[in-house]
Amino acid sequence: MFRKFRILPTRRGWKKFLLLVAFASFACCVIHMRIKLTIDHSWLDFTDIEPEDKCNCTKILQQDPEEIEQAKILSITVDFRKKIRTTDEQFIELARDCDKFIQMRKYLTTPLTQEEEEFPIAYSIVIHHKIQTFERLLRSIYAPQNFYCIHVDKKSPPSFLSAVLRITSCFENVFISSRLENVVYASWSRVQADINCMKDLYSRNTTWKYFLNLCGQDFPLKTNLEIVRKLKALKGKNSLETEKTPAGKEVRWKKHHEVVKGVLERTNKDKDPPPIDIPVFCGGAYIVVTRDFVGFVLKDPKALKFIEWAKDGYSPDEFLWATLQRMPSTPGSIPSNFRYDVTDVNSIARLVKWQFFEGVQSKGAMYPPCSGRHVRAVCVYGAGDLGWMLQQHHLFANKFDTDMDPFAVRCLEKYLRHQALKALI
Repeated sequence: MFRKFRILPTRRGWKKFLLLVAFASFACCVIHMRIKLTIDHSWLDFTDIEPEDKCNCTKILQQDPEEIEQAKILSITVDFRKKIRTTDEQFIELARDCDKFIQMRKYLTTPLTQEEEEFPIAYSIVIHHKIQTFERLLRSIYAPQNFYCIHVDKKSPPSFLSAVLRITSCFENVFISSRLENVVYASWSRVQADINCMKDLYSRNTTWKYFLNLCGQDFPLKTNLEIVRKLKALKGKNSLETEKTPAGKEVRWKKHHEVVKGVLERTNKDKDPPPIDIPVFCGGAYIVVTRDFVGFVLKDPKALKFIEWAKDGYSPDEFLWATLQRMPSTPGSIPSNFRYDVTDVNSIARLVKWQFFEGVQSKGAMYPPCSGRHVRAVCVYGAGDLGWMLQQHHLFANKFDTDMDPFAVRCLEKYLRHQALKALI
């Protein structure tokens, strides 16, 4: 007699079979998602198509002396400098077709992660020239969930303003400040430019968490995701330089200053004492502050009174923010006791190399010598500074200038984009 063969599996066999099918389906989904992720984002990586890519950025970031020297030589070569310049008129033409401009310049069109999407950031960027440097800064920090207010100095050439207008018109979340100032170095107008953007950003959207102010010579040292995580770690506090005023600097807020023929000058007229019950502190122009801090600056009577008093000082941004940060009623503030002082090294707002603090670190210097050049005792970074810079905790660094060293910006932007996309894998 023929034996009977079981064609259908047993009940236990069915369970194994279904588990295998489920696992295979899950594996296929994962593979599909990974392929889709590569397809969706691979085009956003910066490929070697720019003139600056003649140098090997990987070697530069590894502080290879020969590659850094090659970058220095190319930076001063006339023919090379001509190749890397893009004029106002060229950017106006490039941005006529916004879809093409966004795709060609590889702007992010969707949030890279849910964590970033749920933590929007507001920026003010105060600029007056060098459209190419501005556009590369904007591209490096751009994310569709963030908000960007651009303040263009009234003295800027019409072609520069037209180029900025053309670029910003391609984005719903990037806009020109509703009120532009004629910015004079070290005067109140520089602070007012930021406050104008604060007002616009505060009224435009209620979802952003932190405000950061930038200038045209800043560049990020962190990806947007890394910035978000740094800001989250502050837990509602602010981060900015705020210290006891050094001897000799009190004159900046004790004497009345006024603009004469486009230059801020000190008079012999004494100012009234500050309308606060804490000392005046010293700090920097750059801040990382909460939305509540911005609301306090714009609305609080005590803050407004102190702001009004500060308007005729010298570089008022270098004592205004530092002092507001020590007022007990300020959101995210710290106590005025000197033990809470924060230096520019400890703050995450900005990395700056001051010429008089450079040298051999083993002998007490704060940081190694500048690889680029100095302007007003501040290092304008060169490619040789990048390896050291990326080891620091700051969110941004100042100063960069593509006319002096285009490789510093190019290698940094390529590194950051690669890091941002690598986090998705």
